[in-house]
Amino acid sequence: MSEFTHLDPNGRPHMVDVSEKADTRREATARGEVVMQPATLAAIAQGQIAKGDVLATAQVAAVMAAKRTWEIVPLCHPLLLNGISVAIELNQPANTVEISATVKTTGKTGVEMEALTAVSAAALTIYDMCKAIDPGMRITNVRLIRKSGGKSGEVILETDAGVGAGD
Repeated sequence: MSEFTHLDPNGRPHMVDVSEKADTRREATARGEVVMQPATLAAIAQGQIAKGDVLATAQVAAVMAAKRTWEIVPLCHPLLLNGISVAIELNQPANTVEISATVKTTGKTGVEMEALTAVSAAALTIYDMCKAIDPGMRITNVRLIRKSGGKSGEVILETDAGVGAGD
């Protein structure tokens, strides 16, 4: 048998069979940033982006993406999500929009990919809505900061200080 869980004994990709795993409460939080020019950040804050409300649109994009992660990332399981919370904040000293997403479920597999996909979709939406005035924006530092549930229990990679703390 292969040591890689997403490869069968012949080395071909397959979705992991989780049917024998117990349902547990699972949660994951991811973060990321979009770095931009100060004028772009100010235009977002003042509602002056021609395409509309950047932060509200990015929040909806994050929720939609988390719900459809299994259609975007090969070999992910379709999951019934119990909750998705997204926080998007402007950080003027750093010229960034900071994004945090927490995804919850009760099931047989974790929601790390759903949280990461939510943050990525929000960042891509911000970029898309603002690229006409700032094509040099950078999507950076998309990462998992914590997860809980399942066999590995709680894993904390960063403290909760920052955007969306206390979700």
